[in-house]
Amino acid sequence: MLMDTKPSNSHIVLAVLAAALGFFVDAYDLLLYSIVRNQSLQGIGLSGDQLLGAGIDLLNAQLIGMLVGGVVWGILGDIYGRRSVLFGSIILYSIATFINGFAESVPIYAACRFTAGLGLAGELGAGVTLVSELMSKENRGYGTMIVAAVGVLGVVTASLIGDRFPWRTAYFIGGGLGFALLLLRLGVRESPLFNNVRTTSASRGNFLALFTNTTRLRKYICLILVAMPIWYAIGILITFSPEIGSALGLSVSPKASTAVMLYYLALTFGDLTNGFLSQIFKNRKKIIGVFMLLTMVFCTGYFLLGGKSTKLFYLMCFLVGWSSGYWAVFITVSAEQFGTNLRATVAVTAPNFVRGLTTILTIAFRYLKTGLGTVPAAALIGAVTILVAFIALLQLEETYGKDLDYTEPI
Repeated sequence: MLMDTKPSNSHIVLAVLAAALGFFVDAYDLLLYSIVRNQSLQGIGLSGDQLLGAGIDLLNAQLIGMLVGGVVWGILGDIYGRRSVLFGSIILYSIATFINGFAESVPIYAACRFTAGLGLAGELGAGVTLVSELMSKENRGYGTMIVAAVGVLGVVTASLIGDRFPWRTAYFIGGGLGFALLLLRLGVRESPLFNNVRTTSASRGNFLALFTNTTRLRKYICLILVAMPIWYAIGILITFSPEIGSALGLSVSPKASTAVMLYYLALTFGDLTNGFLSQIFKNRKKIIGVFMLLTMVFCTGYFLLGGKSTKLFYLMCFLVGWSSGYWAVFITVSAEQFGTNLRATVAVTAPNFVRGLTTILTIAFRYLKTGLGTVPAAALIGAVTILVAFIALLQLEETYGKDLDYTEPI
């Protein structure tokens, strides 16, 4: 396939910046909700056991929004282009997050979280796809590293704003950041690989094609399962750290804001480490496998050592975050697994299916903890999730240095 005009360095830099700031907003939003969860729910009149139940429902609303949005933006990204998704997704997210600051009831709050999730779903996947197609096959891993590095700033910003401003103001600021990012994207150039495919008769954005071919379906399912340990940690161990910390025997419940901040800081540093090592060793699968193994070790430490002291609990949250820091590399691998006519569909839908399927884990946690107890329920779900992820990783092909200039036969 003939290449379109080779992108200039300035176009590549702008695309990397657009993807990186998309991850910034992604990290900011998810971290902010976890920080202001209890404060905001108390602000609209909830208390006691209502905080956990409503907290799970709101998280699930956002995750389901991401699940739906992932399909929508993924398909649009392969039909109309990666650039269009970067604009449309951030507009929807910004509006919903700003309105979230006016929420006065759980239904309105849930609607805002769902819509924000719907918008946010297209951000990172479309950005990484664009970066992967603009950069050389040898260097695109470094683009992922830069994206992950800027994500750290989203974590820091959310932790500072979430702890120092009223929860409504924090959401207003989040919406404003989204609109500012929109302006920065005006100069982003479309992927030459996509422009070339658009002139052919190749079927683009055919989401159902992932399910009509056994090889594609197996690869797609395995991609999703590989990243589930990351969201097991986020959705259960970290989001509900106050409840789990108390169940482990801590006399003072850990602060969710502190646990989330430490986890996300470590996660983004883990993304940097993972991206760097995958470039140095020219292998993504083995590095992800090592990080999965470390995640299992540190999750075990979370349950066995976390109840000894609050400081040790926070340390384990940090270590679990660092070891599960292969999110950005996972999205890069997703983009590298499929042809240009399905690449955005996969790179956008896969991470959002991971997020959306986290609702299964949180629902299982809610019901299992009644019979097993909080700690055994969380540990059992984690053991199954990590084991399945290891098996799925073995089924994927190594994609370091893979030429992305091809289409899927549909």
